[in-house]
Amino acid sequence: MLESLTERLSKVVKTLRGEARLTESNIQDALREVRVALLEADVALPVVRDFIARVKDLAIGEEVLGSLNPGQALVGVVHRELTALMGGAEAALELAVVPPAVILMAGLQGSGKTTSAGKIARRLVADEGKKVLLASCDVYRPAAIEQLRLLAQQAGADFFPSAADQKPADIARSALEFARTHYHQVLIVDTAGRLAIDAAMMEEIRQLHAGLNPAETLFVVDAMQGQDAVNVARAFGEALPLTGVVLTKLDGDARGGAALSVRQMTGKPVKFVGVSEKLDGLEAFYPDRMAARILGMGDVLSLVEEARKAVDVGEARKLADKFKKGKGFDLEDFKQQILQMKKMGGVSALVDKLPAQMAQAAQGAQVDERQLRRIEGIINSMTSQERAKPEILKASRKRRIASGAGVSVQEVNRLLNQFEQMQKMMKMMQKGGMAKMMRSMKGMMPRAF
Repeated sequence: MLESLTERLSKVVKTLRGEARLTESNIQDALREVRVALLEADVALPVVRDFIARVKDLAIGEEVLGSLNPGQALVGVVHRELTALMGGAEAALELAVVPPAVILMAGLQGSGKTTSAGKIARRLVADEGKKVLLASCDVYRPAAIEQLRLLAQQAGADFFPSAADQKPADIARSALEFARTHYHQVLIVDTAGRLAIDAAMMEEIRQLHAGLNPAETLFVVDAMQGQDAVNVARAFGEALPLTGVVLTKLDGDARGGAALSVRQMTGKPVKFVGVSEKLDGLEAFYPDRMAARILGMGDVLSLVEEARKAVDVGEARKLADKFKKGKGFDLEDFKQQILQMKKMGGVSALVDKLPAQMAQAAQGAQVDERQLRRIEGIINSMTSQERAKPEILKASRKRRIASGAGVSVQEVNRLLNQFEQMQKMMKMMQKGGMAKMMRSMKGMMPRAF
């Protein structure tokens, strides 16, 4: 997302080197690059104009500290203004009301409303331990009710049954009463979408809002709609008192302009972003972290938070105890590390949050999800003895393993070579030779520009 802006801003840093101060003349070309990148990213024109004007006013005359060059100083200004443009701070769900707190989902058909309802339910159940009820008022789309029922089951939430011959207002009223009597803390109501905004749709959702009096009214918008997403959001905002926006499909080919435009054009904060089709593919939206990712600084904080959730503490302690007792790092341990990485969304999800230079190096390594699955398959084709003692793997065993994993013997050899390298690094760590290990890795690290 917004790779073009990231690349252009890295050029800005280089072109402004050597200047002692940011002046109107030396930032004019730099801001032209920023303007073009924003427009290419499908950011709304009024938003671009206001943003560039603010950055120019703040940047001119900015003193360049000794530790920075002018390009970095300008990026600092751009980062602050990008953060402000997207809302400044995280906007969490406001559910501090008399239970059940109602979340009403609104948006066009195909924007990802139903899936987002399931994802929010999973977050509330898994992360906050809340008792959640899901209900569908979409009586027009075939299988919409069944889709939400399956999502509720996967999310660990309860589901309120409804039928296509019922009226949406009646379903909502019954679901609310059911949630009250069964002590649910949160009720998430999915509503019908249309291919375009129409009067009947708006009237129906107004009635649902009036009957439910929701704590949160979330507008779900497809990031791939670009500037049109902002127009749709504005129309919904005029019909309903929206409290926030959910941006979906940020993992697709979206140029990302909606993330920068929607807050400014609607006045409503982005609360969540959809980053994959999986049920756990929903992230809280942090404007400062998104600004850092856009500028190629990475999002290390989100990476650390994901690691805390995904990493099995028990397995990590077992591995640490194993090292303390002097036992080596074996192929079973190697497999466990791959499984932990998969829990965090795989290589692509991790690379997306790395700073630009590190991300380029990681992509250059050409490690993709298929390779991880292949490595896992090769290890699974080994016996427990072979995993513990890879040195016993001779030609006949390798042929059996390759056949079982559906790969060539060369790929088995490649895995064993990679494992040997990791084993050496682990031995250095075990002996306390961290400095020695870092020196050995120095040649592999990307050089700073």
